[in-house]
Amino acid sequence: MGDTGCVHFAAYVKEYGYDSYSVVHAYFSACINKEARRRKALSCLCYKCGSSGPQLYSCLHCIYFACKGAHINEHYKHTKHFMALELCYGMLYCYQCRDFIYHSKCQAIAERHLRCEARSLDKSLSWRPWSPSRLEIDLLLKNPKRRHVTALTSIGLRGLLNLGSTCFMNCIVQALIHTPLLRDYFLAELHECTTKTAAKCLVCEVSRLFQEFYSAAAASLTTAGTTTATGGTNSGQSQPPDPNPSQCNCIIDQIFTGGLQSDVVCQACKGVSTTIDPFWDISLDLGESSNGQGGYGGPPKSLIDCLERFTRAEHLGSSAKIKCNTCNSYQESTKQLSMRTLPIVASFHLKRFEHSSLVGIDRLIDKKISTFISFPAELDMTPFMSQKKSDQQQSHQTPSSPNFAGGGANGSAGSSMPGVVSTCLPNDDASSDTVSDFRYSLYAVINHVGTLDAGHYTAYVRHQKDIWVKCDDHIITTATLKQVLDSEGYLLFYHKKILEYE
Repeated sequence: MGDTGCVHFAAYVKEYGYDSYSVVHAYFSACINKEARRRKALSCLCYKCGSSGPQLYSCLHCIYFACKGAHINEHYKHTKHFMALELCYGMLYCYQCRDFIYHSKCQAIAERHLRCEARSLDKSLSWRPWSPSRLEIDLLLKNPKRRHVTALTSIGLRGLLNLGSTCFMNCIVQALIHTPLLRDYFLAELHECTTKTAAKCLVCEVSRLFQEFYSAAAASLTTAGTTTATGGTNSGQSQPPDPNPSQCNCIIDQIFTGGLQSDVVCQACKGVSTTIDPFWDISLDLGESSNGQGGYGGPPKSLIDCLERFTRAEHLGSSAKIKCNTCNSYQESTKQLSMRTLPIVASFHLKRFEHSSLVGIDRLIDKKISTFISFPAELDMTPFMSQKKSDQQQSHQTPSSPNFAGGGANGSAGSSMPGVVSTCLPNDDASSDTVSDFRYSLYAVINHVGTLDAGHYTAYVRHQKDIWVKCDDHIITTATLKQVLDSEGYLLFYHKKILEYE
């Protein structure tokens, strides 16, 4: 049986065509519009017992509805009508074959109806399995040899040559290469370059790297093209660039962008001013806490400690008063950060490089913080979400909505100006009825070894489930999860475990 069904369905189509299938599927399976849903509710009942389910079949010869099992079987025995449509999933059933069948043209009709249903209900399409296009079928037929991915496969693993102070870029590339959604995007060749000179397109260069990584070759690669596209090499191994890209709708933005909520509370009237800004990574302080609030004032010992301190309410003090338009005067206030929306990939930057100045010394003091910070293989971000923080404070706060004017807070990663609520983030409704899952799984860690002046970057990446490797420029070695969790993490990459389809 191929993609044209069985010989019995071919005989049915020759006599009846596709009209009966199309009408029944449109009105009683997919329900393409409001009228179809009304008709299904009124007439889609078993003609034998009057039941509406749980699983109904429709005869495609005479449009007879019956329950799965005895009732539809009895109809077939009396009429010899052998083609039926299962209405819950829209599958064709042949009683002469005693099996479900697949037909490519019927599948195309069904998918068109499902798109109409989604538009009619203003909802997203449900998950559909991948089906190859004609071009992909031709390529598969022309290339019958298959590469079987096993636990010990090296496909997707390539070393990267150090071109001179490019170890940090090499680590970033390794982390991006092992980001599942990015891999699927570039290996599917979904990038369409709009740059006149492709040699200057960074995304084209990244796409080329993905193709090279998964070509099953063993030789080390070079990131010379990537370096050229980004405008040069990283001048210092210990101090990587800290870009702040503008928000767009590219694949990088879709995967890495989240929404950071800042709540500034006037201490006089308890009014709250909320700002929502996009973020691409979260920078976390490792030094001594600026105040003793929140249960501890010392340095954090874990990623959870860092996140708790990052989202803890901070008193701005008398030197950073903010004008409250409700009080019509400058008032002391508190500021609290929380996660309004989370990206698919959450990136955490542990600020191990500290630049400070001492009293009486007219120069900066640079040092590296080598404190061990533990981080989990599985991370639940629920306690740090805006809605969760709001629920915790609801019992003892009475919010109002004044406007603030003026300054910000000290030392937050991701600037935000109180007084304006940003609306640039899609789907940032924290009060949505949709229950989201905020669990994440670790898949890449970038480490810095050595001192501030003379250091080197290496990376651990998850190659497959429970299989980790260490990437040290052109050298790739196997690693264990214990080695990863015991490492001196500098950048941590977590991937969302459950994705909501849009």
